[in-house]
Amino acid sequence: MARCDWTRTDPAGDGVVVRYPTTVTSERYLSEQLWRTATLERCPLHPEGGCGLCGHGSYGRVRPVGVRVARLLCPEAGVTISLLPDFLASRLSGTLSEVEAVVEAAETATSQEAALEQVRPAAAPDAVTLPGGLRWLRRRLSAVRAALLAAVTLVPALSGCRPTLSALRERLVTSEVLVALRRVAAAHLAAMSSPLGFRARARQRRSERKRSPHEVGPDPPRQSR
Repeated sequence: MARCDWTRTDPAGDGVVVRYPTTVTSERYLSEQLWRTATLERCPLHPEGGCGLCGHGSYGRVRPVGVRVARLLCPEAGVTISLLPDFLASRLSGTLSEVEAVVEAAETATSQEAALEQVRPAAAPDAVTLPGGLRWLRRRLSAVRAALLAAVTLVPALSGCRPTLSALRERLVTSEVLVALRRVAAAHLAAMSSPLGFRARARQRRSERKRSPHEVGPDPPRQSR
């Protein structure tokens, strides 16, 4: 049974994701297929009970290969509820530890290209082009930096701590900062974006951005009438 901290997964409101507290490793979670027994003691939408909360299968993650996420159904609200284990990143492929390793490499390597070669070598089976790999790396860097800043801002116990992996590692006395923060910041996960929290990161559409006066225009320029 688990206490849940949740938020809607999308604006349409047809599903929610909750934290599923667990201290097991991803390897054990996979080998014992623990998603089969994952459940909640109460519905996050109806804590008073009586909504008929029931199992609703599971869905697979790209990474770690074979890992699945349990899903429940609230018949009264018509909403599915996904139970995300503490070790899994939200809205990013892989575990929180894997994401943290990527950021650690980027912060200590001589360049982002060197960091990419360290965490996703060109000879690896999942290798991508350099531009694609750098986008992959920068997406994780940006997401984790935002998550660390949110954590030290929202969690009183972390007040005054610098929003870096090294500083938080020392404050929390742990080698796995993101996994520890998933637990420490549990009450704030709905307000925190991926890979730690469950809120989708805001994406500003290009058409909505203020056009720069120096932005390249059509070639050739349009003729005035």
